Amino acid sequence: MKKVKLPLSEETIQSLRAGESVLLSGTVLTGRDCAHKRICEMLDSGTPLPFDYKGQTIYYAGPCPAPRGKACGSCGPTTSARMDSFAPRLLATGLKGMIGKGERSEEVCKSIVKNKAVYFAAIGGAGALYGNAIKKSELIAFPDLLSEGVYKFEIEDFPCIVAIDCHGGNIYSH
Repeated sequence: MKKVKLPLSEETIQSLRAGESVLLSGTVLTGRDCAHKRICEMLDSGTPLPFDYKGQTIYYAGPCPAPRGKACGSCGPTTSARMDSFAPRLLATGLKGMIGKGERSEEVCKSIVKNKAVYFAAIGGAGALYGNAIKKSELIAFPDLLSEGVYKFEIEDFPCIVAIDCHGGNIYSH
């Protein structure tokens, strides 16, 4: 398994190929559809965001409360297609990676290639495993959205598969 450091460098993005198994370590942001909608509304209105997503990777997840002694509770991926209407805009303005589950729209696939980014597939139903890979968790934006707010995680050996690479490789292609 290939070890990948986050945030992603251009060199790392270029080296990743669809179908590769990876272990991600470093900083990742969370965001689901409610957070994505709010981010895009803020971009539309010119309101400064309370965090910078440029160069970052967003994990499509909402964490469960942390049990004693842990940074986070169960934290499995949500269906990525729910973010497809927002992803091209975020990719065009600097987002470099996404983690979620399931296929992406043709528009998102093209945007990943155009913006030299990557989409990682996480395993649905493995929320406890992913929660254990989260070493530090901090709510950084939209606390009113509760678990759907934006969290900053420090992750270690977070297992994923490169689902769509910046060269157009796609594990979901038939």
